[in-house]
Amino acid sequence: MSSPLERSLSVLEYLAARPEGKALSAVAADLELPLSACHRVLTELVRCGYVRQMRDHGDYALTTKLAALGLSYLGGSGIVDIAQPIIDRLADVSGELVRLAIVDGDRLTFVAKAQGARFGLRYDPDMGIDLRLSCSAGGHAWLMTLSEERALELVVKQGFGEPAAYGPRAPTTWKALEQMLQEDRARGFSLIEEVYAPGMNAMAAPVQRRGEDTIGVITIAGPAIRLTAPRMLELGAALNQAAGELAMASTASPIFVRQAAARQAAA
Repeated sequence: MSSPLERSLSVLEYLAARPEGKALSAVAADLELPLSACHRVLTELVRCGYVRQMRDHGDYALTTKLAALGLSYLGGSGIVDIAQPIIDRLADVSGELVRLAIVDGDRLTFVAKAQGARFGLRYDPDMGIDLRLSCSAGGHAWLMTLSEERALELVVKQGFGEPAAYGPRAPTTWKALEQMLQEDRARGFSLIEEVYAPGMNAMAAPVQRRGEDTIGVITIAGPAIRLTAPRMLELGAALNQAAGELAMASTASPIFVRQAAARQAAA
């Protein structure tokens, strides 16, 4: 049986993916919680200010309190202040969406972005999501820097997800993914075409100081009609340059310094 804390975190993560809110019965059913236990969790989260009931006996939704905590943490970490000028410049050069994701344990999470598209279709998924490692450019950029054993461990732990939720070229086996990673290593950055989503392409490079672990990835994403394979190859040098600049600047961020120290202690 899960603990009250585990139940609370599960409810928060569930509602974070459903900003429109969900009814008590739906939350309980989807999380496989007893209705009474789920109600107690939601009531406590409402009392603490993390969840609100949208109307009497209505759906439950997150408040902005959790988001505010995340923003406060990122602000204190110095990540956004360091990264934003570099991200802005790459967005201007590419004319597409540029994002930075950081490695946090076994997860890769977007924390900063800049939109370079001035007109037409703009690709701009929600921030704060964990990347699906097997079918995202950012995930591939991280995996390609790891040993085969470690990369396989991460992919197996997270899973490949439901094929219908991703693009038509998303890999569904380790063999297919490993072939893509070999091509990424030879190229020096990852490149995917309609892998994460239909009609969308992306590329990414690892943020990594020489001889050290990858601390993040920088990505460029946009519509396939505009961000074609030849265009992505043209942008490869600019992408890698931005990744290098971020790696050099990372020593000024407390969170990156702390992560590096933790990895050294564990080695």
